[in-house]
Parts: sequence; structure tokens; C-alpha cells
Amino acid sequence: MKAPRFLDIEYCQTEDALFPIAMAWSLADGRMKTVVITPEDDWLPEDGDLGDFDLRYLEEQGVPLLELARELHEDLPDQTVYVDGLDPDEILVDKIFSAISQEPPFEIAPITELITGLDSDALEDRRRQLMIDEGLEPQLPENGVYALLLMAREEGLFEED
Repeated sequence: MKAPRFLDIEYCQTEDALFPIAMAWSLADGRMKTVVITPEDDWLPEDGDLGDFDLRYLEEQGVPLLELARELHEDLPDQTVYVDGLDPDEILVDKIFSAISQEPPFEIAPITELITGLDSDALEDRRRQLMIDEGLEPQLPENGVYALLLMAREEGLFEED
């Protein structure tokens, strides 16, 4: 079973900062990986205020960017990876790879390029309804990826080997 690849990023946004704090992505077999991301010092706001996020947790539980990049290179080389199109995913991916002077190993595309039978509003309504039906918390990136996987399955987008 080959599945389209999906990615979702949770991020911290303050008045003077925007950076990724967690990421989930799917693999060819439909499984998912999730990581908490250790932020770079220069990503952090001057005042140290991360709103609802705990910097100590991110530093203790987070994966260093080089390790994250290595996993993404292994899991998503030369792939088109689909996102919900709601978040600044491309900016966040660029931020990760720019910090370590690398290029992302994949291209990002909105889900509207994969599921073309519905417009973006209808797709978002379907995604939101799946999140509610499945009892998924929308702020967790793995739940965003799971909802996109469910949508792809509904659309018959899983290739049989």
C-alpha cells in the first residue's frame, strides 16, 4: 500500500517570532512519525515569551534540527508532501533547513493539488468534520496528518502494491 505523503507542523507565533515546535509526517505505508523540535536560540523572541509553550519542555524533549533533517531526508526524499494549506508550513520548513544550511529533500504542495474534486473550503470543512468525528485535537500535528490520510483514503488515493 503506497500512500500520498502528508506533513503538519505545530508552531509558535508571537509578535516577533515564528518557529516550528512539533512536526508530524506520513510514510509510504501510511504510518506516521512525530517529533517535538528543539528551537534555535535565534528563533526565540527577545522577551522570551512563548505564550502557551514551555521552552524547557521543547529543549528537553525536542529533537535537534540536524537529527530532524536526517530523518526527513530518509523518509521523504524527492517526494511531494501535501499540507492542509492553512498554516505557513513552507515558511516553517524553510526555517528548519535554512538554520542548518540545507535544502529540504521534498516539495510542499497544498492538499487541493491532490484532491481536486473539492474546492479548498469544502476540503477544509471535510478535514474539520473528520477531526470532530474522530475526536482529534486540531493543534496536534499528528492529528492533522491523520485527518489528511483519512481524506486521501476516502478519495481512493492509496495505491496497492
